[in-house]
Amino acid sequence: MISTTEFHTGVTIEMDGQLWTIVEFQHVKPGKGGAFVRTKLRRMKDQSVIERTFRAGEKFQEAYIERRTLQYLYRSADTFHLMDTSTYEEIAIAASLFGESATLLKENMELEGQFYDSQLIGIQPPMFVDLRIDVTEPGIRGDTAKAGLKPAQVETGATVQVPLFVEVGDVIRVDTRTGSYVSRV
Repeated sequence: MISTTEFHTGVTIEMDGQLWTIVEFQHVKPGKGGAFVRTKLRRMKDQSVIERTFRAGEKFQEAYIERRTLQYLYRSADTFHLMDTSTYEEIAIAASLFGESATLLKENMELEGQFYDSQLIGIQPPMFVDLRIDVTEPGIRGDTAKAGLKPAQVETGATVQVPLFVEVGDVIRVDTRTGSYVSRV
């Protein structure tokens, strides 16, 4: 059991039969009345975020989330095939669990799997991936009407907005959370 006075960012609790991760919290002690904790919680199942206020001292069941390294093997239709690097067990999961970052994954890439009661409940791709540019138009000098960005297709098939100086064959670093260009590697 965990009390609201022990809340901190990243803790996962069980509430209303579902798993919630604390994204933000604030202990409030008004001059009049009892103290309370204002929180932002993210549901593990669908990543939706809610705001909830609790009385100070309320108790919840803390959920133990096991984190294991998974290797991305290959994709077939709408299914990703992963391997647990410690047990060599193959896991097949729906592409929808990855969200937008699914188009940025390369084969043999290592991901973090989040398990609860031996069930895979979430996948965390690396924060940044390095990808080769396969197709892009040449940047035209002085064409800065669009803040100096152009579309480029990377080796995984995803399209990323890149600066005008990036050319075919360059390797770029992409942020998997936003799908945006970070730097040239």
